[in-house]
Amino acid sequence: MVLALIHSIFPKYFKWKQELHSLSIINRQLMYVHSFFIGFVLLLMGLLCLTSATELIETSLGRRICLGIGIFWTTRLIVQFFGYSAKIWKGKTFETAVHVAFSILWAYFSLVFCLVYLAW
Repeated sequence: MVLALIHSIFPKYFKWKQELHSLSIINRQLMYVHSFFIGFVLLLMGLLCLTSATELIETSLGRRICLGIGIFWTTRLIVQFFGYSAKIWKGKTFETAVHVAFSILWAYFSLVFCLVYLAW
């Protein structure tokens, strides 16, 4: 759920008002809308885990939902290495730490949710 909240600071932190000014209105709005919905999905995933952990682990539907969430996080882990240029973080202490920390987090989420499914 913290990840969902982090999305709310993206526009200011990444200076979207200035950086996206040159884009067409549709591309600019796509950035804001897609970021909002990614954050919203993360919030809903977190709420699902907090409110329905037993059902996710003990039911057939719950385990299939865990598989879907596991695929989501595994895909995100792959994008961490192949969707972003290393120029973004290489040689930069803070950015490298964030890259490593989130890589570990995505790997952890991938493993946990896929293992719930596989334990079925």
